[in-house]
Amino acid sequence: MTTSVSIIGAGLGGLTLARILHLHGVPATVYEAEGSAGVRTQGGQLDLHEEDGQLALEMAGLTEEYRSIIHRGGGARRVVDERGRVVVDRPDDGSLARPETLRGDVRRILLASLPPGTVRWGKKLVSATPVGDGRHEVSFADGTSAVSDVLVGADGVWSRVRALLSDARPVYSGMSYVDTYLHDVDAAHPHVADLVGNGALYALVPGKGFLAHREAGDVVHTYVVLHRPAEWFDAIDFADAPAARARVAAEFDGWAPELLALITDGESAPVLRSIHELPDDHRWDRVPGVTLLGDAAHATVPGGDGANLAMLDGAELGTAIAAHPGDLEAALDAYESRMFPRSHKAAAAAHRTIEFVFGANAPAGVVSLFAGDESTSA
Repeated sequence: MTTSVSIIGAGLGGLTLARILHLHGVPATVYEAEGSAGVRTQGGQLDLHEEDGQLALEMAGLTEEYRSIIHRGGGARRVVDERGRVVVDRPDDGSLARPETLRGDVRRILLASLPPGTVRWGKKLVSATPVGDGRHEVSFADGTSAVSDVLVGADGVWSRVRALLSDARPVYSGMSYVDTYLHDVDAAHPHVADLVGNGALYALVPGKGFLAHREAGDVVHTYVVLHRPAEWFDAIDFADAPAARARVAAEFDGWAPELLALITDGESAPVLRSIHELPDDHRWDRVPGVTLLGDAAHATVPGGDGANLAMLDGAELGTAIAAHPGDLEAALDAYESRMFPRSHKAAAAAHRTIEFVFGANAPAGVVSLFAGDESTSA
């Protein structure tokens, strides 16, 4: 009997799953709410780890394609104080253990590896309903629907599929990012370009700071990180870009002008990204024919593992389905029995990382990390 798999969400985890299933001859369809692959940018740079993200791409047969999109030199790390004075400056050592790559480029090679028509764009999930024997009908905002043998929620923090398995709802973590971009930085923003360097810049004090990356194409992408209540951000009108920039910049009064320029000189509207999380030990009882991966299953604070774990989830789930062609429940149980403890461990580690980076001793943690010989990144 041929097994059909419906994957909700064309993020890195869902696409990795689709690729693994394709390699094993298992039919899969990815349903994505966005209208096309290019409707928006896909976020900033990722450092894919050898033990999870890179392993997933190896399982998907895409290691060569991945190495062609690595941002060589992007692994440099620089820590500065509020005055812009360099505290630690580490060049890229050329290691491929955790090289930097644009998320959008990783997504592109995954999409290119799938047969035409695998991804159905413009399919916003409205409901998912059990129809018996572990099968589910998914209905979309455009009036269409489909029935599958296996339903996989790869639809992120606000997953609609999750309700089939769990009553858990994401809660605000207490921290938010504000995204800003500067373009043509060498010519248009030379002081910022000099400050950031070739890789990542960290300028931190307890509870707030700047994380900036030099990206391909002469771009500096900045995440302004603030530990503030949700109501604090609600009071800012992000539709009024100049006012929003000014309000966020006011939190860094007295900091170096080239650091403030990461906010005030932004060439696109600042984007608020409030960080929500599920319980660290989020899990569910086995429900026939449905499971979750990535942030839909284990959203937590940013600790450097989110995309990596989602991709490994997708690779392991696809492998499990292919290994149990006559017993889907055994496949889903095998996947979840590995995913649950891994995600619990990663969530706990992510909270330690956030405390290490932004806690009461900031920036001492990052300084000690990059000033030593550690090979891991925060």
